[in-house]
Amino acid sequence: MTHGHRGDAEASDIRAVDLQSFAVALRRTVSEISRLVHGFAAAQGLHPTDVQALSLVLDNPDPPTPGLLRERLGLTSGAVTACLDRLEKAGHIYRTRDDTDRRVVRIHYAEGARAAARSYFMPLAQATEAARGRFTDDELAVVLRYLGALNAELAELRVPRR
Repeated sequence: MTHGHRGDAEASDIRAVDLQSFAVALRRTVSEISRLVHGFAAAQGLHPTDVQALSLVLDNPDPPTPGLLRERLGLTSGAVTACLDRLEKAGHIYRTRDDTDRRVVRIHYAEGARAAARSYFMPLAQATEAARGRFTDDELAVVLRYLGALNAELAELRVPRR
């Protein structure tokens, strides 16, 4: 793409993109990723919610607590415990007690489990890289800013517990 000012026609086209177009594109992205997550879950003998929990463990800057998973996944305490039991039994996570407060449990992604996830999700990483290659660094910065803002808004939405 060219840099600099956009023409009036291009700017008009961009403004014409409505909420419906964003919703359709985002639903399709969620659907495609969900398809891959369900396949990984089935291959590992897990529930798709277990894979969501794994993602939260992997993406959290610090080892999360079961309470954080409960809040983020909208599950009951019992459902989170069952999820963690399945993940631990399958070798994907392990639990430790917090160093400063032994009552607090921390969840860690097991190093050995990373290889299985990397192997399975390599096509997703390759597709992501192929798509990234079609955009300039400035365009990617805008996309990341948009996704960050969207995720922040979505994180504020409260869902009923299951």
